[in-house]
Amino acid sequence: MFTLGEPSVGQLEDMQVFIRVVDAGGISKAAEQLSIAKSAVSRRLADLESRLGVRLLNRTTRISSLTEAGKRFYQRSKKIIDDVTELNALTNESNSTLAGTINLALPLSFGLAHLAPAIDDFIKLHPQLSITINFSDQQLNLIEEGIDLAVRIADLKDSSLMARRIAPIKTLICASPAYLQKHGTPKTADDLKQHALLYYNLSSSSTWQLKDAQGKQHSINVKAKIIANNGEFLKGMAIADHGIVLMPTFILWQAVAKDELLPILSDYTTQQLNAYAVYPQTRYLSQRTRILIDFLVERFGDTPYWDQ
Repeated sequence: MFTLGEPSVGQLEDMQVFIRVVDAGGISKAAEQLSIAKSAVSRRLADLESRLGVRLLNRTTRISSLTEAGKRFYQRSKKIIDDVTELNALTNESNSTLAGTINLALPLSFGLAHLAPAIDDFIKLHPQLSITINFSDQQLNLIEEGIDLAVRIADLKDSSLMARRIAPIKTLICASPAYLQKHGTPKTADDLKQHALLYYNLSSSSTWQLKDAQGKQHSINVKAKIIANNGEFLKGMAIADHGIVLMPTFILWQAVAKDELLPILSDYTTQQLNAYAVYPQTRYLSQRTRILIDFLVERFGDTPYWDQ
């Protein structure tokens, strides 16, 4: 049994540091996330263990693993900290002023083109907020990186994450008018094999999956002329007549509206993904993060502006 006596602010802070060490997988990573010295984290853990009279962590040079007592204390500590956070949020629910920091992980193209203007508007509504953003198309470990909320465009397979859909993500097959005039317009999926293809290589698959009007699936093995992991670059290559591209409409929409790119094979459907707001099940979702998710869902909706 753990005996902390009357809880103090310092003890709650020690518990928060301990939770961060466990979630981050080690003292060094926790210190980096908390922006404090590694020695300060070690000292807080030592003080906490001394106060409790038990060892919570088995420390090695690289990682820290929980003892049996540490596992029990971790679960109880998370419940206590979450209860305190929830109590503070409920107490301030009538206060429209949001403060604190939200740590975000956003996909590069979608983040810069569509989420950045949204976050701009959100911060103007809540000027006391601070936002830290990691723009990356890599799926970061949210717990290890100390991320409160990530936006991912995918078919979510990680059951350890909680998710809420922000918007549907559709894709189009497009090429420039000059390219189509010179090389002809594909009429069937198989015709693509005779064309220069521009490949957006964010997925592990090297095929385009298309479904025709009769529901038949077609797998096109992409032998690409140009391969890149950035959609804006490939859109520019397509506009410059280098080939046919299959990409999300949130990247292509303005080029299509200006007739710089023409949709082709429109009687075929491509995979539809979704943009999700995701966060760890084990992490308390702060009021400021919940309100940001609500803001994004309302802003984009079932038919986002780039698909109208």
